[in-house]
This record gives sequence, C-alpha cells and structure tokens, in this order.
Amino acid sequence: MGSSFGHIFKLTTWGESHGPALGVVIEGCPAGIPLTVADVQRQLDRRRVGQSAVTSPRNEADRAELLSGVFEGVTTGAPISLITYNKDVDSSKYENLRDVFRPGHADYTYWAKYGHRDHRGGGRSSARETWGRVAAGAIARKILASVGAEVFGFTRELGGIVAETFDRDEIERNVVRCPDPVAAGRMVEAIERAKSEKDSLGGIVEICAAGVPVGLGEPTFDKLDALIGQAMLSIPAVKGVELGEGFGVVRSRGSQANDAFYAEGGRVRTRTNNAGGTLGGISSGEDIIVRIAVKPTSSVARPQQTVDTSLRARSITVEGRHDPSVLPRAVPVAEAMLAIVLADLLLRDRASRIAWNGAAEP
Repeated sequence: MGSSFGHIFKLTTWGESHGPALGVVIEGCPAGIPLTVADVQRQLDRRRVGQSAVTSPRNEADRAELLSGVFEGVTTGAPISLITYNKDVDSSKYENLRDVFRPGHADYTYWAKYGHRDHRGGGRSSARETWGRVAAGAIARKILASVGAEVFGFTRELGGIVAETFDRDEIERNVVRCPDPVAAGRMVEAIERAKSEKDSLGGIVEICAAGVPVGLGEPTFDKLDALIGQAMLSIPAVKGVELGEGFGVVRSRGSQANDAFYAEGGRVRTRTNNAGGTLGGISSGEDIIVRIAVKPTSSVARPQQTVDTSLRARSITVEGRHDPSVLPRAVPVAEAMLAIVLADLLLRDRASRIAWNGAAEP
C-alpha cells in the first residue's frame, strides 16, 4: 500500500479512521530548523473536525505529540515522528455497513483488491489520514520560509457559488475559507441547506505558492507540474487538477496563452501568469497557481442503491458524522501537499548543478 511520498523530504503516514491513533514519519528534514509542536498544531487546528456547523461534529482535538527528530526546539536531521490519538470514535454506526459497499467510497475497490477491509469509517481510505500530511506540511513550510516562499489556499467555488472578489485577510475570518465575504455567506447558506436535505456539496480549492525560487522541478518525469498533480490527486475526494489557466487555455490562441517576458530588478518576469508559475516542468519564479476539483462528500444520509459482498442488491442509508462539504477542511490539506512538493524539490535542487572552478581533474 503506497503510504509514502517524496524523495529527500519524505513522509510516511499510518493509521486508520477508527483505529487507536494516527501518525506520520518525516525523513530528510535538514537539521537546524527551529520547530515546536505549536508550529505543527497551528496547521492541524485548521484541518480538524468540529470547527463549525459546516463540518463534521466528530470532536477530535487532533493534539500532536512529537516523538523524535527535534531537540531543544531545533530539528536534528533525524526522522521526525508525530502521533495523535483518536478520542471521539463511534464505530457503532458502521456495523450495518460491514458487508455493504457505500456508493462513492473506496469500500468496493479495497475489498476487491485486498480481500479484506476496515469498514469503520473507511479505515485507511478515510480523510482522517490527512492529519499526517498537514503535520508534515507544517514542517515543509519552515523549509520554504528559509528561501522566502509561502503557501496559502482558499475556497474558490462551492456548490456553484464563485468568489468574485479577493481579500486574503478574509480567508480565515469565515468558516468556508473564502476570500469573498459576500460569496462566503452564500456558501454557508448553501451548505446548511444541503445538510438539511441530507445531501452534500463540492467545489474548487485554489492554492498559491508565492516567492518560490526559479528552477524547482526535475524533468522529465518529476516535473513540478507532474508532482503537484500526483500530490493533489492523492487527496481524498479530489477529482481534477489544473495549473494556471489550466483547461481555460484551450480557448486561447498561442499569442494569447504565452506569458511575455520582461526584465525587472535583475530578474526575468512575465506580464501574465497563464502558465501558473511553471515552464517545462520547472518553476519560473512567478506564483504557482493550482486549483483542485473536490467532489461532494460521498456519505449522505439518504437511501442509496448498492450491493453487498455476496453481490445481492441492497438499499442503505449512511449514518454517522460527516462533513456536508469537505471544502473548508480541504484547504489546509491542499496547502500542505503543495508545500511538501516544493520543499522536497528545493532540497533536490541543491544537487542539480555544481559551480565548476576550472581546477584540473585528479
């Protein structure tokens, strides 16, 4: 089972939704980075359940315990291990689903592949797994900060309601993490309406990385674009990814889609950013712009048609505690995955070229 991601900055997550604990091991983090549990917890608090009426009511504090890799508040270069214990588990709602496949979930495919599955909340396929990604992302942010880069995200669209204005300070002021306060209010109303109708909503999350140095990305197969695509599509519920103008460029001509170059302050800039900060799979120095399509939450408390492990037709109603929309909590997860990709590529880039001084070969 593929539970690891990255080359130099590498994370491995473990644990299940209704198991005793979740955790992550991060290898390859350089020594000398100031790091505290509070740094990690700040990001985990943004992802956790029970934040508001538009998220799942499951009440998990998601408190991180730092087990290794940090001494006296500084990373040592050793593997960093973090753990959290599941406290508010209620598996009783899943007993009637032991032998039934929930539509839209990984129940059937896990059963078909492994011959055995954890039916409690989806086990390993649950979005609870993303706790470890966000924890690792908090450390990746520290690495990026060393070169002046930062990552932030927001809800661009939810339930067909699109943000029309952008105020970055507004993102964390509302429960849907939308930079447009008017659209945010409408999004909340839409989620509450869908929840009352025992349904769910999807949307688009946008993530931006600013201050990224030129040169990150390892063509040909480890292009920056390719790794971002893999990272984002590995997030539960994500069904599409685009960079820059993405699919929109198909409606443009080359003369319109190309980003014209100019020189400013001793560096090359582009007048537009249709490419989304990458050229040839390498960062251009412009903002990296990524959008992901997040499907509506699969767990809806409505009767649905399915089959069981004996292939008999069944009708089920999925109970339990679920997000009517995962968009608000998907934002910090997507931010974390972009930060992890960039931190890993930043460390890999250090080995990409040597400044040869012309000395004689031995």
